[in-house]
Amino acid sequence: MKKGRVTIPTDENFVEGTKKYVKEWGADAVRDCDGTELPKNVGELAEKVYKTYFIVRGDNDFAYESDAHMQNIAMISERATAFSETLEIDLLKSLFEEQIKVNLTDYKKYWQVFDRTTGRELSVDEWEYIGDNKVLVKKAEKMHEYTVNYFGYSLWDATQVYNYTCNGWTITKDRDYDPLYPDVLEHILENLDRWIEENPQVNVVRFTTFFYHFFILYHKGDQQKLFDWYNYAMTASPAMFEKFFAEYGYEIKLEDLVTEGYYGNHFILPNKAQLDYMDLVQRFVSKTMKKIIDKVHASGKEAMMFWGDNWMGAEPYGKYFSEMGLDAVVGSVSSGATLRAVSDIPNLKYTEVRMMPYFFPDSLWNEDAATESLLYNWTIERRAMLRKPVDRIGFGGYLKLADQLPKFCKSVGHICDEFRTIYDTVANKLPYCTLKVAVLSYWGKEKSWMTNMVMQDAPFDRTRPYLGFLESLAGLPVEIDFISFADAKAGRLQEFDVVINAGLEGTSFSGGECWKDGELLVAVREYIANGGGFIGIGEPSANLYGGRYFQLADALGVDKEMGYSVLFNKYNTQIHEHFITEDKDGEIDYADGTDHVYALDGAKVLDAKCKWGKTSMNNCHVKMAVNEYGKGRCFYLAGLQYNAVNTRILYRAMLWCAGKESLLRKAFSSNVHTECHYYPDSKRYALVNNTSEEQTTTFFDIQGKTTEYALRPNEIVWINE
Repeated sequence: MKKGRVTIPTDENFVEGTKKYVKEWGADAVRDCDGTELPKNVGELAEKVYKTYFIVRGDNDFAYESDAHMQNIAMISERATAFSETLEIDLLKSLFEEQIKVNLTDYKKYWQVFDRTTGRELSVDEWEYIGDNKVLVKKAEKMHEYTVNYFGYSLWDATQVYNYTCNGWTITKDRDYDPLYPDVLEHILENLDRWIEENPQVNVVRFTTFFYHFFILYHKGDQQKLFDWYNYAMTASPAMFEKFFAEYGYEIKLEDLVTEGYYGNHFILPNKAQLDYMDLVQRFVSKTMKKIIDKVHASGKEAMMFWGDNWMGAEPYGKYFSEMGLDAVVGSVSSGATLRAVSDIPNLKYTEVRMMPYFFPDSLWNEDAATESLLYNWTIERRAMLRKPVDRIGFGGYLKLADQLPKFCKSVGHICDEFRTIYDTVANKLPYCTLKVAVLSYWGKEKSWMTNMVMQDAPFDRTRPYLGFLESLAGLPVEIDFISFADAKAGRLQEFDVVINAGLEGTSFSGGECWKDGELLVAVREYIANGGGFIGIGEPSANLYGGRYFQLADALGVDKEMGYSVLFNKYNTQIHEHFITEDKDGEIDYADGTDHVYALDGAKVLDAKCKWGKTSMNNCHVKMAVNEYGKGRCFYLAGLQYNAVNTRILYRAMLWCAGKESLLRKAFSSNVHTECHYYPDSKRYALVNNTSEEQTTTFFDIQGKTTEYALRPNEIVWINE
């Protein structure tokens, strides 16, 4: 057994147990967890000691002194329909009143009331706050819907609401305070000085996280109403709006953040005010955190950011993130895509991930289920590790709970050993890549490995077809970058062999209204026509405009029937055999992706779902198609569920689109349930079985020479060149 690169939880009531697992798992770092305290002799347990540090929560004596210290939330009420000439709107209807309190500060200045039926904002004379969390619309239009935009105080830290109710706590409820106020920031800095002095054994300050929480609303303490990992609603306050006006010279409105009730989530194309606001928050967070991190460094300790909780404004791929001077980022992961989101972060000394499941009662309630979850997550995360590993792994929660599950703990030890072997073999060694691939969206680099995600990578029916390709990419032998439409217009497309655009119509990831930009269309068409490869998934370039739904239909060779052209028969229905589908095995899982797509003349249909015969495309849905466009090639896919067959299809599609099919059988494994990674610097191959069953495969080295292998369940075979 090797040792190092592993962090485990501990607490003052489980010291001997901690020593046991430090030895069994080869851990070199220990950490606390929400609701626990480190042992007094913690420095004797491991080389590295992490301690959670909450910058804006935990000091409740200060937090409860004044409402003025509290953070706020940009809110919108539930819609209310007027059945008479007056209407009362309950601002907290369907909300957890222990989380939110209405903030009446200058409410006539900041609040907005909208007639959502007409889109008209009411004047301040047309409505009034009447107490008891209610707004009165004085002269409502009957049968019109109305909403109120308002500021609410955040009474209870959104993460602790979950931890508190999940674990049955009875401690004081944490309240977050806002460092935007000078006296609060002064208090924060004084607290940090005192904390550093009181924790000499701690050498890694684990900030969880900084100031402003991602957006969570509750119906009640154990039932969430809204969960948006990427949303800035909980950064907003009257003070931040004043700061915005001082810096930009125009007023931001609550409507810019609540956006008709969608809360400006990252699927929505932002307006200028929203972009300026996010930039403001990011600059403030970066500048303020630098003061805090400088203090940590001056004490000889490292500063680590936990990517979660209060991370808004600390975009790891944002313009200002590196200016803070962080040493490390740690994030919870449950997939290859979320692992790459951490491992690809630049300008850090090291990266770390928390493995799932957490050692919490709701995830370790059954040993077999917990072990199965652990091993499944590791198998898909391992693919990404073999392309770009993080520097450390770790576990969170309560170690004493895991100690009750010996089978689970044995599996944890196996993962720790295998991770160290992977890291020692491939870290800082560029893996062999056949292609350079770009994912094209509105957000570009800032949303690296986050495209089409909701709760990190939790699947929803509407996003599931667009998450699978990202997961497949995380472990494929291709170099990945994320670029914006602005990058495309600036000429960056030429840097890549293949460009992918994926998502639902109207979203920032597919592009929506951006595809009305002729300059963008010309740039993409020229790139393809000059020999570039383009892959569209779901509703790429979709925007009903100018007689097209897919604005790149001419290049893609497909369009979507919206009802306007249903009278025209479409006869391109023949299914073609193709290089892309040579590893197809049975039905393809498109994750219930886009229907009603038809092929244009000249395109080749690779798969379609047809009803009532194949007399015309009016009865079929194209699921896969290819088209040649000038010197370039395009591939269309209705959606993609991550699995072995689909991953191989995507890889073959990228090679075909780039005109590099000859590279397929170089550093390659024939069995789709296995994969091969090659490291030219060390002249080693990793041949990987991604299943819990034995697999046989033909291994191709970089020259194309073949060898047969039998791989045990989940085995990695390391092959020297």
